[in-house]
Amino acid sequence: MKLSYSGQEQVQAPPQAVWDFVRDPQRVAGCLPDVQDVQVTGENQMVATVNVGVGMVRGKFKFNIDVQPAPELGRVNVVVRGGGLGSVIDMTAGANVVDNGDGTTTLDWQGDADMRGPVANIGGRMLDVQAQKLIARTFQNMGRQVASASAGGSAPA
Repeated sequence: MKLSYSGQEQVQAPPQAVWDFVRDPQRVAGCLPDVQDVQVTGENQMVATVNVGVGMVRGKFKFNIDVQPAPELGRVNVVVRGGGLGSVIDMTAGANVVDNGDGTTTLDWQGDADMRGPVANIGGRMLDVQAQKLIARTFQNMGRQVASASAGGSAPA
């Protein structure tokens, strides 16, 4: 099952705050909905355990996540590979980091995922809707946390 998504998130912080945030894999992982555990394994790599529920199917998935900030290109890319419950997910996502010129930033994001196995077979359309919500929520969480960190506070995911 191949899926594609796109959207925008307005961040109430300058682009430099976004770049500072995406260089910290622990902070990025905290933006993922339903994260149970995160282990940073490298400068830009982590392993995250996430609760996943699609219809009656519920369980934990483990994902290897590689965050690839490229400020010189105005873009951050994320590669996610992993799975659970006999299913596999490969996803490549990214966001153009756009300076709005007023102290705010737009994340113009898009992602493609390939899902194989029982969850993709059982979930069908429900999986597509759920995945879109999870990706959008991840970028919303990131926008809130970047804005909060830029303002000197903290915001929960």
